[in-house]
Amino acid sequence: MKRGLALGAAIALSVGLATACGGSGGGGTAASGGGKPIVGVDYPRSDTDFWNSFIKYVPQFGAENGLELKTSNSQNDISKLTANVQSFISQGVKGVVLAPQDTAAVAPTLQQLNTKKIPVVMVDTRPEQGDAFMVVRADNRAYGEKACKFLGEKLSGKGKVVMLQGDLASINGRDRTEAFNACMKASYPGITVFGEATNWDGAIASQKLQTQLTAHPDIKGVYMQSSFALSGTLQVLQQRGLLVPADDPKHVFVISNDGIPQELKEIAAGNIDATVSQPADQYAKYALQYTKAAIDGKTFKPGPTDHDSTIIQVRPGLLEDQLSAPLVTADGGTYGGVASVKPDDSSLWGNNLGG
Repeated sequence: MKRGLALGAAIALSVGLATACGGSGGGGTAASGGGKPIVGVDYPRSDTDFWNSFIKYVPQFGAENGLELKTSNSQNDISKLTANVQSFISQGVKGVVLAPQDTAAVAPTLQQLNTKKIPVVMVDTRPEQGDAFMVVRADNRAYGEKACKFLGEKLSGKGKVVMLQGDLASINGRDRTEAFNACMKASYPGITVFGEATNWDGAIASQKLQTQLTAHPDIKGVYMQSSFALSGTLQVLQQRGLLVPADDPKHVFVISNDGIPQELKEIAAGNIDATVSQPADQYAKYALQYTKAAIDGKTFKPGPTDHDSTIIQVRPGLLEDQLSAPLVTADGGTYGGVASVKPDDSSLWGNNLGG
């Protein structure tokens, strides 16, 4: 896809996205007294390394796009998100970035913003109902498939694994769970999967992993759907004498999702074996670029982008830019046809977070 109506060079460089064409979009060009469009960004939580990294990137990309930012933190509470959006509206925002963890309950808020012609870009999650200008999100089904193939190959297609799920009320939790299970059933039917819902809570994940290891001491794999479970998982394995090198028969293979710096360090140290690097930097970068594009009246179509991703149409009124999320392993090998990179690879955002 190519860009349609040309905008000024500065806007084109700022947006830097493929598949765009000229069109009408809500928001207009009204701005703050300093001439910058005001954009509201609601952070979903600040109790995980991944989201704290995202929060750190937001001001950088807001400045690069010439935006004045108003920020809030809904703390994984949809009522707080609703109130935060009301505050944004009262402050005259021309665009909003949201990352709701409850992807069903956000629909009324989206409806209100659409009625007011305030474009919404959603990050990490996709709404069950309602429209948004764009969803910026990696392919979460691919997360589950990559985890499945890594563990399936490491276990030679047989054995037992625990999947520490997120929240099955979340599209991300469902996508990762369904894809992991489907891949195991199709490609590694000799592996038994014990799924444990954790509501993205590290304490719950630790307790459920402990329970499964007590009932099934021969478990040889753990799939953590996010780094929220990292410290607890390592603690449980250490307590049980299972935190041993990969060539030790007692080793339990562990793969995570996120790609935070600590995960990369633990892979290099041999404490966990792999992760899928969810691009916190690109989530912030493209969420704010799409928001600026919406304010400038641009529209987009399904197809490949100029940043190694693909825009898909989820349903009428909802597009999703599925960003790349590489598999990271200690040896940088290929597992079940999936290539990986080593934890010290310079392309990984977790190695470029800075001080």
